[in-house]
Amino acid sequence: MLAEIMRTGAASMGLPMTAEQAAQFAAYHSMLAAANARMNLTRVPEDPREAADRNYLDSIAPLAQGFPAAGRAIDVGSGAGFPGIPLSIMLPGVRFTLMDALQKRVAFLQSVIDALRLNAEAVHCRSEDAARRPEYRERFDVAVARAVAPMNVLCELLLPFVRVGGRMLAMKGPNLDDELRDAEYALSTLGGAVERVIDLPIPGRDWSHRGAWIVKVSPTPDQYPRRAGLPEKRPLR
Repeated sequence: MLAEIMRTGAASMGLPMTAEQAAQFAAYHSMLAAANARMNLTRVPEDPREAADRNYLDSIAPLAQGFPAAGRAIDVGSGAGFPGIPLSIMLPGVRFTLMDALQKRVAFLQSVIDALRLNAEAVHCRSEDAARRPEYRERFDVAVARAVAPMNVLCELLLPFVRVGGRMLAMKGPNLDDELRDAEYALSTLGGAVERVIDLPIPGRDWSHRGAWIVKVSPTPDQYPRRAGLPEKRPLR
């Protein structure tokens, strides 16, 4: 059932989805439902329609308006795998890194990656620590996050991973314009600039989900990100 819901929903968004990809979403849904009973990964119920709309289609909605050419992408604060797992299913040519600070979530993510044979890896690390490692700092073409933190905090968590000329995608709600105004200092300090703001509609739903593409125009200064916890406690403003 979920496979058909996904194919129909994606088609209505102008996104072609193969039968194999739809089957991957169905397998992911089953694994998530089983794991959610043990570790409370998502508040969305098991109902296939609700899960498809609120988690899976919502995660791939940015693809309907174009996704930049990318070899490597990182999902910071991936949690149950949103948006990284759905994006990895839809973009098999992109190597995804799914990063989370909680080991049990990372173990779940890696089990999904292995079961679905995705072009991805799950990494257990705080983003503030990982962004200082040479193998991660400014190594990604795209960094994404969904419902992780306010924009001025999110910029400090994501932009250090992005190469100059790459992009950060923040998936947000209806208050995006206010968040972008609050993040003006953070963006200029960390080397980012707003490229475009997009609406992220889900067919048949009236949610006001929006996203912002931020382009990396200059290297992030060495002192950022600050040590773990500081971006949230003392946001740049």
